[in-house]
Amino acid sequence: MLNTFPVFYPSLLRFKTVSATFSIKKCYPSSLTLIRHYAAPKRFYRKTGILRGDGKFEITLDQRKLKSPKGSPFVIESEPLALAVAAEWDAQKGKIQQSSMHLSGLCSTAIDNPNKLTKSDLVQHIIGCLDTDTVLYQSSEADELYEQQIQEWDPVLKWFCKRYGVKLEAARDISGPIIDQETKNVLTKHLLSYNFWAIHGFSFGVEALKSVILTLCCVERYISIEKAVLLSRLEEEFQSGYWGRVEWAHDLNQQETQARLAAAVLFIHLNSSSTFVQSKKRFATT
Repeated sequence: MLNTFPVFYPSLLRFKTVSATFSIKKCYPSSLTLIRHYAAPKRFYRKTGILRGDGKFEITLDQRKLKSPKGSPFVIESEPLALAVAAEWDAQKGKIQQSSMHLSGLCSTAIDNPNKLTKSDLVQHIIGCLDTDTVLYQSSEADELYEQQIQEWDPVLKWFCKRYGVKLEAARDISGPIIDQETKNVLTKHLLSYNFWAIHGFSFGVEALKSVILTLCCVERYISIEKAVLLSRLEEEFQSGYWGRVEWAHDLNQQETQARLAAAVLFIHLNSSSTFVQSKKRFATT
């Protein structure tokens, strides 16, 4: 968690000695924004679990119920999702790394809805991202990169158009692709068929990949999580082949994107199905 706050310095600092007075002019601006990194909180619970009531589920940390950041009850309608969130909390060892708990974060956003957005608002935002979709912008300079994009992106784009009955063509100039309103209407109708929580998952996935097309292909299981991330990073990987790869930086970014996308896809599926978990019962044998 980051916190920013202004710090004001006096315009003049004076230090007096026995023989003279030295004036030091300020070397800082009148206000300076500092960033304080708070230490991750220590794990304060021994075990996690879920409680069921009225067909809904809550997460427990020992005997205490989990709350959202705004203090609202952390209530989930999907039992598998509740178990997944509980597993995220149980996976925290010495310290609680909330930045890695993507499912918990998605649930909190859906529960608190800090920006007061409706499902329609979220869908319109996602459809707006289609105009800048990564897959629809092909290189206009490097021929080798363009050939690679044709080879990797075109099959995905063709499948996407056939699956949803839309027309999309990639562009090579800075003006970008031309997307007709009918295509946007078809995709809008499709997204609106999902519930409010699932749409939050779509928004999270699109933000991770910078691509509506790749996110939907992933949700439809046409491509894997790893493949979708690789396709979204095609130009970066191409440049790394020429200029070298900073392993710790590139690998970390790739793994983080995979984790975010995996959480988004799982969140969508768990909020779009009626699956439930049934405890095994032991039957006495005679």
